[in-house]
Amino acid sequence: MLDFFISPALAQDGAAAGGGIAQIVMLVGFVLIFYFLLWRPQAKRAKQHKQLIAGLSKGDEIVIGGGLMGRISKVSEDGEFLSMEISEGTEVNVQKNAVAAVLPKGTLKSI
Repeated sequence: MLDFFISPALAQDGAAAGGGIAQIVMLVGFVLIFYFLLWRPQAKRAKQHKQLIAGLSKGDEIVIGGGLMGRISKVSEDGEFLSMEISEGTEVNVQKNAVAAVLPKGTLKSI
């Protein structure tokens, strides 16, 4: 009576035995794609940013994450904060982690 709702494939015995290996290969493929396209490049950027932060010193010209540019006038003793001169006589305290890039010397001539 309701036989048209039952799929004929369910009645067949001996499903494909190689399906398990194909699924494992697909899973390994997805893990490799995830590693090479997402995790590895992000780890490389984090390592480069950590090296950039470690190399900051007084007189470096920097850009912070918000786009503010200035020259480092002082680095705190604990090494977590720095003072950045953004114009003549105007200093801003920022965290070192906020530094996005170090500019080439002479970029900020007006300060």
